[in-house]
Amino acid sequence: MRPLLLLLLLLAHLVFPAAAKNGGTASVAALNDDVLGLIVFKADVVDPEGRLATWSEDDERACAWAGVTCDPRTGRVSDLNLAGFGLSGRLGRGLLRLESLQSLSLAANNFSGDVPADLARLPGLQQLDLARNAFSGAIPEGFFAECHALRDVSLAHNAFSGDVPDVGACGTLASLNLSSNRLTGALPSDIWSLNALRTLDLSSNAITGELPVGVSKMFNLRELNLRSNGLTGTLPDDIGDCPLLRSVDLGSNSLSGDLPESLRRLSTCANLELSSNALTGNVPTWVGEMASLEVLDLSGNKFSGEIPGSIVGGCRSLVHVDVSWNSLTGSLPSWVFASGVQWVSVSDNTFSGELAVPVNASSVIQGVDLSSNSFSGHIPSEISKLLTLQSLNMSCNSLSGSVPASIVEMKSLEVLDLSANKLTGSIPSTVGGKSLKVLRLGKNSLTGEIPAQIGDCSALTSLDLSHNSLTGDIPATLANLTNLQTADFSRNKLTGGLPKQLSNLAHLIGFNVSHNQLSGDLPPGSFFDTISFSSVSDNPGLCGAKLNSSCPGVLPKPIVLNPETSSDDPLGQKEPVPGGLHHKKTILSISALVAIGAAVLIAVGIITITVLNLQVRAPASHSAAELELSDGYLSQSPTTDVKSGKLVMFGGGNPEFSASTHALLNKDCELGRGGFGTVYKTTLRDGQPVAIKKLTVSSLVKSQDEFEREVKMLGKLRHRNLVALKGYYWTPSLQLLIYEFVSGGNLHKQLHEPSSVNYLSWKERFDIVLGIARSLAHLHRHDVIHYNLKSSNIMIDGSGEAKVGDYGLAKLLPMLDRYVLSSKVQSALGYMAPEFTCRTVKITEKCDVYGFGILVLEVMSGRPPVEYMEDDVIVLCDVVRAALDEGKVEECVDERLCGKFPLEEAVPIMKLGLVCTSQVPSNRPDMSEVVNILELIRCPQDSPEEELG
Repeated sequence: MRPLLLLLLLLAHLVFPAAAKNGGTASVAALNDDVLGLIVFKADVVDPEGRLATWSEDDERACAWAGVTCDPRTGRVSDLNLAGFGLSGRLGRGLLRLESLQSLSLAANNFSGDVPADLARLPGLQQLDLARNAFSGAIPEGFFAECHALRDVSLAHNAFSGDVPDVGACGTLASLNLSSNRLTGALPSDIWSLNALRTLDLSSNAITGELPVGVSKMFNLRELNLRSNGLTGTLPDDIGDCPLLRSVDLGSNSLSGDLPESLRRLSTCANLELSSNALTGNVPTWVGEMASLEVLDLSGNKFSGEIPGSIVGGCRSLVHVDVSWNSLTGSLPSWVFASGVQWVSVSDNTFSGELAVPVNASSVIQGVDLSSNSFSGHIPSEISKLLTLQSLNMSCNSLSGSVPASIVEMKSLEVLDLSANKLTGSIPSTVGGKSLKVLRLGKNSLTGEIPAQIGDCSALTSLDLSHNSLTGDIPATLANLTNLQTADFSRNKLTGGLPKQLSNLAHLIGFNVSHNQLSGDLPPGSFFDTISFSSVSDNPGLCGAKLNSSCPGVLPKPIVLNPETSSDDPLGQKEPVPGGLHHKKTILSISALVAIGAAVLIAVGIITITVLNLQVRAPASHSAAELELSDGYLSQSPTTDVKSGKLVMFGGGNPEFSASTHALLNKDCELGRGGFGTVYKTTLRDGQPVAIKKLTVSSLVKSQDEFEREVKMLGKLRHRNLVALKGYYWTPSLQLLIYEFVSGGNLHKQLHEPSSVNYLSWKERFDIVLGIARSLAHLHRHDVIHYNLKSSNIMIDGSGEAKVGDYGLAKLLPMLDRYVLSSKVQSALGYMAPEFTCRTVKITEKCDVYGFGILVLEVMSGRPPVEYMEDDVIVLCDVVRAALDEGKVEECVDERLCGKFPLEEAVPIMKLGLVCTSQVPSNRPDMSEVVNILELIRCPQDSPEEELG
């Protein structure tokens, strides 16, 4: 059947439907309706994998076609399931001919455009699944006006916009999922009238307003998910009158007030998630009456008081408890180590007292997070009785004593974080658990040597022993840790050389030994050839090209002058050397004299700095030089508080500026303005240029103690692809962050400003993308989220290396979410993950992954994320996705490259960018996975432009 004849026949069916049903031809006509409808549908579809190859216009029936199921009684198409077929294109009206269709699933494809307004009106349609596509625009008005038999609808993970549709007429609906779209406005008041509804999921949209009253009308409701919206007001008083509710997720909104007492009646509820809101009051004792509760997440609220013991006493099925980021007080409840709970977090509260493990220790607990509280006393060795424990985080407390040997021996333990406490003694020599992946003992007062047995921790990926008083060598057994990715030994008293075998660590991406007493050459190999100076600095005995000092083994021999030399032969007698060349003899060469002079100056400088440090260093500070500035020091700036402030420089250095303070914050020295402050350039007394960020959000900055704790942590995050934070200045009304100065300008300028003469080559672009990825992976491994990723925050140094700046500022601002929504989102338009359209969101690493994906597309295409034309808005993601659908992704590569790029790299890297910008956070890869993928994508040739040129 030819296409023209097919269309004429379809037109006849559409215009004269009755004629096709006269006499004995009715059955054939009905069958032709199915065939014709599906063929017309196929005509609008792009099928790159040939999954619809069996669909032929010459067939009289469609029942044998891929994805098609027919009713055996009538022979009509009853089920069309094309989920995950890799299809794209638009939905035409062909599907409307399938009058007996009961189930339609087009999920997990890449369909785009609008959805036909009449699709939900098919008389027999019961299930409709269009999830995980790229549909956009408003859901058609009246789409749910005539639902007939419709029971299950999922339009999740698309780009639908506009108001939440009116679904009140769909009385048969049992499941409605509109999650992960861009729906706005308030919830329609009649949504609670769907008394047949069992599952309602509107999460990850931008719905605002208060929850309408009347939820109790949904007496069949089992699951309610409104997470990650902008809902305000209090929880409905009658929410507990839905007797069958098993899961309630209202997290990441702006809900306030106390927990309604009606919740105690949800005896079948297994999952209660209310995290990241502004809920207040005490955690009520009646929570223990929710006997079926398995997951309780109250984190990120404003709860106060103590945790009632009834939570575990009555909730016998409880496996996960998270009350972190609140204002809870008291001692640690005994049930943490004794109940049947598997994962518990009480971090970032104000719990205090000593820790104790009861005799009836839990036999199922897997993870405990007690970090960022005020716990004191010794770490109980009885923790080793928790045989199933996989993760233990006690960081940022006031724990003292030694590290119990029994804990580091635990066979099931994968993560042990005891950093930022007051621990003393040595690292137990029994360390060496085969399952241990992360060991963090930094920021304590540990002494002694690093045990050689640490090389037996074969699974170890991250090791932090920094900021202690460890002595001796770095053990050669460290080279046995073939999975090691990051190691930090900085700010100790380590001596000796770095083991040469470290060059065999193939996965190493971060290695910091700065501020020790190490000597000798750096290990050979690509990692140590490119290691940042800051990672090896302040080790007077270390040498090598990276440290701009020659090692003793390769120093030139001094040349001796002949004192009998005549003026005719100023060089004296010539000594033969291999090859017929001659050494020039002098008593001491100029280079030797310079070296001696430099050594004297260095020695004097070291003594001077040591004396100065002893004079200005506070007893409790071992990591920075601190100075109290006088009233007049910053008074020249009209915006500066006249009260004295504290200036802290990490890693020593001269903590004063060569320019006056007026010059420091003068508009003439301004480098740029960003979402959180203005950046100026100045120099230190020693001539070192630095960039100063003056924060313009002082009213939101945390208290001085919290601010300093967070900034000092950021100051330790050293990586070759991060702009190093060198110090800070604090007063209650003024905060300055001091960064290294990067001379090459930012990435945005190099990509988009006409003044940038030299365009970036493909190799340079790939290096930039890989550098950004490595820096983000490094941040995420240290639990730091960048949050404000964009091309103007990517600096390019003199060698073309990318350096990511402005990282981690989110932690300085406790009111960040609301503040960003009011004024800061626009500064990163196009880079912000869709989750940020909500008023209050829980920031995760996946937000960074989204911004990185946008950066990938921007760097490779040379186009900004969003372009505003005269009568249109062009979104870069959509352009690349459409080109990928058409098999023309290479046309999106920056035309300035003139085709000089390897196609086998261009296509996968563009695809990677699109994967990172998935609307669904969980579908985005981790940054460590991104780094691995990029390294696999990169072709072996060093200069693709030359080979292709």
